[in-house]
Amino acid sequence: MAATFELFKDKGGEYRWRLRHQNGNIIADSAEGYQSRDSAVNGINSVISNAPSAPVVDQTAETKT
Repeated sequence: MAATFELFKDKGGEYRWRLRHQNGNIIADSAEGYQSRDSAVNGINSVISNAPSAPVVDQTAETKT
């Protein structure tokens, strides 16, 4: 497996998740704390179900005027 979801509690007691590559780098994170573990797990499941077909939108392309 190339990456693993980690579920944890932050210093404020909120649940968070991060997606860690096998090399140790964090690929993505929840960016927000969740009040419940179930809500954090729902966030993970949302990424799992929505990301495989997510398009890449290149916002670095310069617009010519």
